[in-house]
Amino acid sequence: MPDLIHNLEAVQQRIAMAAHVAGRDTRSVRLLAVSKTFPAEDVRAAYAAGQRAFGENYVQEALTKIEALADLRATLEWHFIGPLQSNKTRPVAEQFDWVHSVDRLKIAQRLSEQRPDNLPPLNVCLQVNISGEASKSGVSIPEAVEVAQAIAALPKLNLRGLMAIPEPAGGIDEQRVPHRHLRELFERLCNDGLELDTLSMGMSSDLEAAVLEGATIVRVGTAIFGARDYSN
Repeated sequence: MPDLIHNLEAVQQRIAMAAHVAGRDTRSVRLLAVSKTFPAEDVRAAYAAGQRAFGENYVQEALTKIEALADLRATLEWHFIGPLQSNKTRPVAEQFDWVHSVDRLKIAQRLSEQRPDNLPPLNVCLQVNISGEASKSGVSIPEAVEVAQAIAALPKLNLRGLMAIPEPAGGIDEQRVPHRHLRELFERLCNDGLELDTLSMGMSSDLEAAVLEGATIVRVGTAIFGARDYSN
């Protein structure tokens, strides 16, 4: 799959260039390849090209891929990044390495209760509705401090940081604003004593703005795998 490999390299170059402009080490930004709606073969091809972390939005689709790629499980990292309903937390707690989309304390509590004892703590990010959109999941900025503290106290979870999906914006200066707000909230939580290291923000269209504002994980799908077909 030469297009996929070329796209992967192009995205890595974009990250490297943005990191250079920001005066950051390129290695401080991880690429999460968002493979939702794409087949397991595409994940396998990206893995063969060196990509190790993959993001999925839909539980059942993800579980099918995890099973199909079981031979790679020891070195392949699965991240759940989509909306998570209470009745779907168990398979996520059992099968994933990360959950970026913890948008309320109840979800965190269920993940904590359902994480198997034989697995390491589940890495989680608190999703923040940074643009205040009614249609978006996530806690509000005022709620974030209390919820983050409560999640950090739960067993079998490792609160790593914050995630956001900002409202689309035009130029890079406009794109940087919500990412800056998330970083400022992250810094406030760290100053309050939480040991955080992850800012999951930035996608295909705005990864440069996110890296300039401190993203440590960018979630990129379309720019790697191509346009999605949701007809199925």
